[in-house]
Amino acid sequence: SLSLLIVAIQKGFILPYSFFEYQIKMKLALASLLIGSTAAFSMNMKADSAATSRREILGKTLAAGAAAVVAGPAAANAYAVPDLPYAFEALEPYIDAPTMKIHHDKHHATYVANINKAMEGKDEKPILDLMADALDAGPAVRNNGGGHYNHAFFWSEMAPADQAKNTKPSAELQALIDKSFGSMDEMKAKFEALAAPGATFGSGWVWVVVNQAGDKLDVVNTANQDNPLMKGVKDEIMFPILGLDVWEHAYYLKYQNRRPEYVSNWWNVVNWDKVSENCAYVVKNHAGVPVQG
Repeated sequence: SLSLLIVAIQKGFILPYSFFEYQIKMKLALASLLIGSTAAFSMNMKADSAATSRREILGKTLAAGAAAVVAGPAAANAYAVPDLPYAFEALEPYIDAPTMKIHHDKHHATYVANINKAMEGKDEKPILDLMADALDAGPAVRNNGGGHYNHAFFWSEMAPADQAKNTKPSAELQALIDKSFGSMDEMKAKFEALAAPGATFGSGWVWVVVNQAGDKLDVVNTANQDNPLMKGVKDEIMFPILGLDVWEHAYYLKYQNRRPEYVSNWWNVVNWDKVSENCAYVVKNHAGVPVQG
């Protein structure tokens, strides 16, 4: 801790410089402060025989430097890839482990790195708060912020097949499905039709959304890493409760060009308990579902 570090310096212990290697920003800040403190120390020794010892000045300088680093903008690393709530292989045989690992550790991580870079020096906001004005914020926020939110949302709505089969829509969600589509089967048919390559061409997502009034569901698609929370993507902002990634990186290792097979198999790992929670949150709050990371 910082207090132990300062005490060690004041006692005269020699600390390995490697102690600071994992905090590059702290080293840079301290280097600048130490130079100024050394000059101040020399002048103070001549002017005041009762001046504080150099070791004490060094300790205070380190404390000030550490405080400056801690107080710096948090937005540079505001977002992080959330851990999966299951093992990479847990969604087998419907989504394979190599795809899950690359998708989570590489693709999602890239979006997170890029949105952190785009937000350097700016006020930190929850990723959900960036969505509404993402189009106005520019491509970096739209593509990478959207990519982060969409994937964090995606991981959370799935479960291993042996667990997912024991989940079911809540009474509230089932009532909205029946009202909006007629039945679960009809909702799935509309979803799969929209997820087909001819309907969602190239990269994108397919969503089950709640309208702003909170009384009706719909199935919509979005291109690239857009989502229905972004103002201007659809005629109005809508709130996703279920979403499927139909980018090739989400399925190509196992399914190659057979996207419809991937989509139909995906229902086996949908956690309807989580989807029901999402629905309840949206209907109550008329807002997007928060995500981890």
